[in-house]
Amino acid sequence: MLSKSIDRSILRLYSFANSVPKANNRAIIPAFRAYSQNAERQYDIVVVGGGIVGMASAREILMRHPSLKVAVVEKEHKLAFHQSGHNSGVIHAGIYYKPGSLKAKLCVDGLHLSYKYFDEKNVPYKKVGKLIVATNEVEVGRLNDLYKRSLANNVPDVELVDAKRIKEIEPYCEGLKAIWSPHTGIVDWELVTQYYAKDFKQAGGDIHLNFEVSKFEETKDPDHPITVKGKKNEVVQSKYILTCGGLQSDKVAELTGCSSLPKIVPFRGEYLLLNQDKCHMVNGNIYPVPDPRFPFLGVHFTPRMDGSVWLGPNAVLAFKREGYKWSDINVLELIDALKFPGFIKMAFKYVGAGMQEVARSAFIPLQVKELQKFIPDIQEYDVQRGPAGVRAQALDMDGNLVDDFVFDHGKGDNALAKNILHCRNAPSPGATSSLAIAKMIADKIEIQFNLK
Repeated sequence: MLSKSIDRSILRLYSFANSVPKANNRAIIPAFRAYSQNAERQYDIVVVGGGIVGMASAREILMRHPSLKVAVVEKEHKLAFHQSGHNSGVIHAGIYYKPGSLKAKLCVDGLHLSYKYFDEKNVPYKKVGKLIVATNEVEVGRLNDLYKRSLANNVPDVELVDAKRIKEIEPYCEGLKAIWSPHTGIVDWELVTQYYAKDFKQAGGDIHLNFEVSKFEETKDPDHPITVKGKKNEVVQSKYILTCGGLQSDKVAELTGCSSLPKIVPFRGEYLLLNQDKCHMVNGNIYPVPDPRFPFLGVHFTPRMDGSVWLGPNAVLAFKREGYKWSDINVLELIDALKFPGFIKMAFKYVGAGMQEVARSAFIPLQVKELQKFIPDIQEYDVQRGPAGVRAQALDMDGNLVDDFVFDHGKGDNALAKNILHCRNAPSPGATSSLAIAKMIADKIEIQFNLK
């Protein structure tokens, strides 16, 4: 199984073939060259998806099992091209999640692992903190419940603060009460993914970019029973496969006969940018108290590593899986989302909230009105349209947001069923939790594939 050991043996034979008289090695040398070219793309484990979760998992697997030959294949020309490179850049502390849940544990563990990693690797970050601000009495009640949850989750050094303390932390911010999380930070998660990739390559891993997987096929080679084919005729062979497909995770799983559920429906989050001469008004992250019905909605004030401040996001249906603008349309992908019963049920259930999000996308003053609840001095002329990201929202058939990890594999005894593990949903905060998620996935891989 250990391809690296086999390759070393072949190289020794190749050296021997080069040492014998030329008359005797005319047939030997081409044969070894052909083997060498094939062997370069034969692996013990191939990870499909070069986002932060896929890259962190590949790194963790290879660090645990350095004798394995491991590769990552990514369809774009660079890593972290989609969700991992289009997020808010926040290092979350684990305040929001149900105590005892996997998300709560992985986020808090991920927070500590991330800061430790950043310090060891000299990754630039800023521990700017976060205020979760209640602006009315209803929100104060929710805030108190959220504070109890943060204590149960062992979030480090959280405090419940009054209006005076809010002003000390954020002089331009208005609020009745807030949770102060001093260890919430900011970082460039795309850059972090590149650091993971550097570790992976230094450990002997391979990364194949511009490799969009189109097919998995079973082979007769017992050491490499799966062929992974790309849309441009690229090919790798492997004993085992892990997929971390993000926005394409359900489609990748379906290539091996898995169910279409949970379905990925793309939601675009659009940000505004605070004008540079007003960025001094925001020191750290300022968040609203989440509505339990829509935990990922609500305007945020998010400072960035480059000194800019992002405001938002909203949440609107994207018209293609990787649609960052209203003009990004893929008719087949849009129809696929609109006809899904789970989306239809969710849309009818939350039609009011959905229309408000569309309105805020179209009319900046409506978004500014939400921002003024926290910083009244911000005016429409202080902001401009900014970047956007797309969230891979997993939905079930009843229109419920799938809020937990989903792993899947095909049915049957063949290699496409037994030797492929799909990570179909790695919910937010996936970036903060990436090193902790990677450990969990590596544990699961070891059990699933019986790695020693």
